[in-house]
Amino acid sequence: MAVPKRRTSKAKKSSRKSVNMAKSAPALSTCSKCHEPKIPHRVCPNCGHYDGREIIAEEE
Repeated sequence: MAVPKRRTSKAKKSSRKSVNMAKSAPALSTCSKCHEPKIPHRVCPNCGHYDGREIIAEEE
């Protein structure tokens, strides 16, 4: 049976566990068309525009 030769240090243990730490909320940018906050590089959920073009047609 395999047994560790040395004790795992605090730094090694913490760096392994750091992946599971809480991540921050994504940064927000403003839509150039409607000026509402949106996630960068995504279609605006409010107006449906991306990069100055209408991607999702608005329902009337």
